[in-house]
Amino acid sequence: MYPKDRLEGWHCGQGHWAEVSESDWKRWRWQMQHRLTTVDALEEYMELTPEEKAGCYFANRKLAFAITPYFFNLIDLEDPDCPIRRQVIPRIEEMNTAPEEMLDPVGEDGCKPVEGLVHRYPDRVLFLVTDQCASYCRYCTRSRLVSNAQDYNFHPEFEAGLNYIEAHPQIRDVLLSGGDPLLLNDRKLDYLLGRLRAIPHVEFIRIGSRIPVFLPQRITSELCEIFKKHGPIWMSIHVNHPKECTVELLDACERLVMQGGVPLGNQSVLLRGVNDDVETMKSLVHRLLMMRVRPYYLYQCDLITGSQHLRSDVSKGLEIIKGLRGHTTGYSIPQFVIDAPGGGGKVPINPEYVEKVTDADIVVRNYEGKLYRYPLLNGVPLATPDAAGELLV
Repeated sequence: MYPKDRLEGWHCGQGHWAEVSESDWKRWRWQMQHRLTTVDALEEYMELTPEEKAGCYFANRKLAFAITPYFFNLIDLEDPDCPIRRQVIPRIEEMNTAPEEMLDPVGEDGCKPVEGLVHRYPDRVLFLVTDQCASYCRYCTRSRLVSNAQDYNFHPEFEAGLNYIEAHPQIRDVLLSGGDPLLLNDRKLDYLLGRLRAIPHVEFIRIGSRIPVFLPQRITSELCEIFKKHGPIWMSIHVNHPKECTVELLDACERLVMQGGVPLGNQSVLLRGVNDDVETMKSLVHRLLMMRVRPYYLYQCDLITGSQHLRSDVSKGLEIIKGLRGHTTGYSIPQFVIDAPGGGGKVPINPEYVEKVTDADIVVRNYEGKLYRYPLLNGVPLATPDAAGELLV
């Protein structure tokens, strides 16, 4: 771990729950049992704005709200625009649905051969194993499903999903998601991972989780032993802002990597007023690398209903990638993607670095805006236009 003097400002601590015993505070089930889930509970600690209060009363018809005590301590209670606050406290704007917004913005429901299993890409599946999260992100792509506020009545079919994977040898990659898979108890996780690891054609097992961020207490030695037993298990965590990078999260990542042998990546969502500027994102990716976490994706916010107030423009994402390239180590730079609306899958979006392609060379633009030529092999161009004028590579 980095020396403590390098981590100034990273510690979260017990904050508003200083009277709670340290042993209770560090138990993940205590954190879950004491989540803030009502307006009255929030108002014990903070003054809600009228917009927030109205959003909270509406939430149980769209996406319930719940905030772990640990994560609540990261909120600046004096700042209504606090980037942590904007992510987890509902606002009245969630009641508005823009014309382009959808309940299922990335078209998952149309790709389900069995309940809880999404098979969109040829060699991989998304296995939804729960509808519960420790805290609920207000921009959640699966708002229709998680917390069951919209009566989606999701019931994961573990055996049906496992049987489908066993019967389809082209599936080499399984991603566990939900809800948050790490809210399953150790016994269920052990069983699921064991069954998947026993399938000969499954090579790659991944978990998508925000539990290390919302509930680092869940990353116990016992959990890490399960990952080690069935490893390698890959994990993508979800950190959006540097304030989320605490000593507690760093400790959880250390346990996952060192005890569980879990390679870690991070997926951030581009959010207005949270992380849609170069300096915030640069600070975030640098902290992630300090925690052994490789920045993986920067997502354009999906077109989920009631998300317009949180969605930033695509141009902001391109500006961020351009502002990182050449100004920090390559390991720090995530891939900016749009999950194509309606089910097109993830599409990479990049700043324009190719100036032109000729019969003899390719002209590229570097991070300083300078142009450079690279000769093509035997004068054969790397790409030629098709009838529609698009480049075929």
